[in-house]
Amino acid sequence: MKKKQVDYNNPLFWRGFCEQPEGEQSTYESHCSGCAKLDSYDWLAMIPIANHLDVFDCVEVRFKNSRKEFFRVPPETILRPGDIVAVEANPGHDIGLVTLIGEACRIQMANRKVDPVRAELKKIYRRARPADIEKWVHSVKDEETAIIKTRQITQNLKLGMKMNDVEFQGDGTKAIFYYTADDRVDFRELIKILAENFRVRIEMKQIGIRQEASRVGGIGTCGRELCCSTFLTSFRTVSTHAARIQQLSLNPQKLAGQCGKLKCCLNYEYEVYEDALKAFPDIELSLKSKKGEATCQKIDVFKGIMWYSYVNDQGNFLAIPLDKVKEILNMNEKGRKPEKLEDFARKEEQKSFFESVVGQDDLRRFDTK
Repeated sequence: MKKKQVDYNNPLFWRGFCEQPEGEQSTYESHCSGCAKLDSYDWLAMIPIANHLDVFDCVEVRFKNSRKEFFRVPPETILRPGDIVAVEANPGHDIGLVTLIGEACRIQMANRKVDPVRAELKKIYRRARPADIEKWVHSVKDEETAIIKTRQITQNLKLGMKMNDVEFQGDGTKAIFYYTADDRVDFRELIKILAENFRVRIEMKQIGIRQEASRVGGIGTCGRELCCSTFLTSFRTVSTHAARIQQLSLNPQKLAGQCGKLKCCLNYEYEVYEDALKAFPDIELSLKSKKGEATCQKIDVFKGIMWYSYVNDQGNFLAIPLDKVKEILNMNEKGRKPEKLEDFARKEEQKSFFESVVGQDDLRRFDTK
């Protein structure tokens, strides 16, 4: 089957559809795996289930953006990823997209610490009918207008809150408004106005700054989509120690993400750097030679190079391999000093460092030959 062009103006794009489903059209023709945030991949789909195993009666259903829930499937109902289903909600029913079934869903529930036996899971009513889909699409199209109007109302009421997103329930009887605020907000008057304007049940949910960035989305400094918008499902605490141990400059403008907090990717290689630095000596230890004393300025962890400069000559950087540094420190412990540290430095590494810092035009000023 020919792959269809993704319509980014499609109102259901953030719910996992490359085009708007119409009538009794097969959902596989409109569903597009990978075009939505936090898409799920069933890596067990091609593995046959053993005869002694029962078919798992729970499925994972996704809604707008990253909201996902587990539901129980009625007996003798066969679902597959990409099916649009009507599920139980409070009140009424909601419309969602099946993302995981079978053993993959069982493993996902175990990761989320949800017991499929003891947990009181909501149930799936049926596959969505054409009338359900038509009403759902109509409700989704109202979301963009609703968020703009709500922002105008909050501005008129002078509420200290920022409205980020709105999600209408599939049957059009309920709307969830997501907002961020620094302090506690009294939005009782806001709820009354919204209920009168939209004629639906209103629910307000406060989210954090990182959750706001994940819902809004965007492009990071690396040129790729934000991690929180694509695959991150939980947020770990990020500290400046993670940046310091990776030899990064503590510049808030470079280390902060679009949410204004430290980038989540600082934690990705933290353990690798922490393990690699165990082989390096303390950077507070200085190297002593007959020419003078040198202090550590920078560490290249994976090349195994430590950059030193003389105390009386801070402009001259020396790239000394790790094994040579340990050799010099061993000599210093025994009371011996080498003639000069230049005998242990790598000339080519030193030159490339200067080129990256000052450029080739000014390299002649730092020529050590």
